[in-house]
Amino acid sequence: MNEEKEVKGGIFFTIGFALLSLVWVFPIILVFINSFKKKVYISRQPFSIPTDNMFVKFENYVNGIEKTGLISAFGTSLFITIFSVIFIIVCTSMAAWYIIRVRNKFTSMFYYLCLFSMIVPFQMVMFTLSKIANMLHLSNPVGIILIYLGFGAGLSVFMFTGFVKSIPLEMEEAAMIDGCTPLQTFFKIVFPVMKPTAVSVAILQAMWIWNDYLLPYLVLDLKKYKTIPIAVQYLKGGYGAVDMGAMMAVLVIAVIPIVIFYLVCQKYIIAGVISGAVKG
Repeated sequence: MNEEKEVKGGIFFTIGFALLSLVWVFPIILVFINSFKKKVYISRQPFSIPTDNMFVKFENYVNGIEKTGLISAFGTSLFITIFSVIFIIVCTSMAAWYIIRVRNKFTSMFYYLCLFSMIVPFQMVMFTLSKIANMLHLSNPVGIILIYLGFGAGLSVFMFTGFVKSIPLEMEEAAMIDGCTPLQTFFKIVFPVMKPTAVSVAILQAMWIWNDYLLPYLVLDLKKYKTIPIAVQYLKGGYGAVDMGAMMAVLVIAVIPIVIFYLVCQKYIIAGVISGAVKG
């Protein structure tokens, strides 16, 4: 009897979450459909499938790429996202390992500072950050990577420390006996075990950095560098006029890479989040 209730409950939740997922996916489908329509039909018939006079093939995509300089913006966003995520994963995983294995007042203070950074609203520091970034000549794709490292450290350190607590110390001691240095022990023994958490951190940070608008807008020299979210705003004309067809097309192009990355890595995210937040 209990098994039947569990099966029925499972079916109910499966159907419920499937319907809920459609609510989240529908806006993406709507943007994709409207990216193939003429501008006038996007506002008049936003929910209809593009046919006959509505359908403009890839005209909106060509216009969007030309008007926004999307190729350059895509390269800038890709560079910033990839190297920011790499720096965040490597630096915060090493920091978390050091925090757990070297217990003293400094590591405790550093850990709590990382946690504190998670609750500080960005609006409180954005003007000061912009000024300091300008003074230190960080208004470029390389400089903003260091800033993303600072903002991404809190959550990443929290997740990695939770996982490091579950790693048996005997593994590291055996590596030390075999002659490994601390760095060799970390990269050959500890870091490979961190794979689920590292992938989870990579997904969360990549989605944030790729879609971020405010931080690049405040920090980057916009005359030289533009990320995709910033480039999209250049489709807005005078008096609030917007080329909706080109905007829909550019949004589709912007969404595709991060969706593919998420689908490839999503099987690790739940395991990584659980191991980072619960274990230990």
